[in-house]
Amino acid sequence: MRIALLGCGVVGGDVVRLLHTHAEDLTARVGTPLELTGIAVRRLSLARDLPVGSAVFTTDAYGLATRDDVDIVVEVVGGIEPARSWLLAALHAGKSVVTANKALLATHGAELHDAAAANGVDLYYEAAVAGAIPLLRPLRESLAGDRVRRVLGIVNGTTNFILTRMDETGAGFAEALEEATTLGYAEADPSADIDGYDAAAKAAITAQLAFHTRVTLDDVYREGIGNVTAADIASARAMGCTVKALAIAERSPDTPGVSVRVHPAMIPRSHPLAGVREVFNAVFVEAEAAGQLMFYGRGAGGSPTASAVLGDLVAVARNRLSGRRGPGESAYADLPVLPMGRTVTRYHINLDVTDKTGVLASVAAAFARQDVSIQSVRQDGHGDDASLVLITHTATDAALSATVEELRELDVVRAVASVMRVEGGEL
Repeated sequence: MRIALLGCGVVGGDVVRLLHTHAEDLTARVGTPLELTGIAVRRLSLARDLPVGSAVFTTDAYGLATRDDVDIVVEVVGGIEPARSWLLAALHAGKSVVTANKALLATHGAELHDAAAANGVDLYYEAAVAGAIPLLRPLRESLAGDRVRRVLGIVNGTTNFILTRMDETGAGFAEALEEATTLGYAEADPSADIDGYDAAAKAAITAQLAFHTRVTLDDVYREGIGNVTAADIASARAMGCTVKALAIAERSPDTPGVSVRVHPAMIPRSHPLAGVREVFNAVFVEAEAAGQLMFYGRGAGGSPTASAVLGDLVAVARNRLSGRRGPGESAYADLPVLPMGRTVTRYHINLDVTDKTGVLASVAAAFARQDVSIQSVRQDGHGDDASLVLITHTATDAALSATVEELRELDVVRAVASVMRVEGGEL
């Protein structure tokens, strides 16, 4: 079985090493040797400590992806173009594809799936969402007979590291980000991580599989963690909670449809996701028959991602050897993706207020006008330092947002100090 590899960075290099190190085992598992016939790179002159000869390298990725002597194309370059053009060409040339490209799948997944189906080949992408954590295959195959209600996960190691440090040390956001950058957990430009784009792409892919519905990156509501403060972390701790950057995809309980969102949220420390620390990832799945399941492990890095790529490669090679395809796209449900305003959630709201009679009544009246019920209220301080901390019962996000805007206009409210959603059960 002849393999073309597009990209030879950290992940691609580890794919090459695993193919070499485990060659004998892989041959036994597939039923035929996996032969690396070509590696497409940007620069031939770059020194690479890999167990392959220089003749295998090329700068012609398109030519390699469409060569007659290639059976499977593995893409670990990332980005939209030219990866999209390369993979479409490979699929139309009858090559099966394994990719780790979350951005491409979240924006052009339907196009790639259509090309794979039209040409009778496989498109596999386990590594695109949670690295070595087996998540997509269980959703696509193990839970195929069940009905998934909700997927709730920590799918970005950089943001989880930052929030872990803020929780454990009391550091501010900027300080925790600087540490993450120093340790190599954050890129020089960390915006894809801290602004939620990485997690949003992963949420879109996960929602597609969980709910048999086409979901794109543009369908995902997204908030980053840049506005999370040390005061938010401390307030969460006082409530027995912690703050996590969550990717959430769920069926609407009231109307046909799904919501997909990425944002920081408070979760009780008793929730399984609360103990997921530093750069680790975890995804919590709720299904009607299976109940609650959690998948945990390293969600990124060269070796973990390469492990997932090799798992897909073995599956695809077996399929080609036996002359069949694996499970393709399942989008039969075609559920509408609901806007964020219709999502049902809860809020934690911290208000700086004037310390005088009638403050709580004025605040409660604003909630009542938007038909939002208050679960609990805590008052801290007196005089100029007075604050109200409120937690709501569930309501639509639109009603909660309207409540916050009304609170900003009240004479008794000096400032809305922070607003954060609450997930993971009652407090």
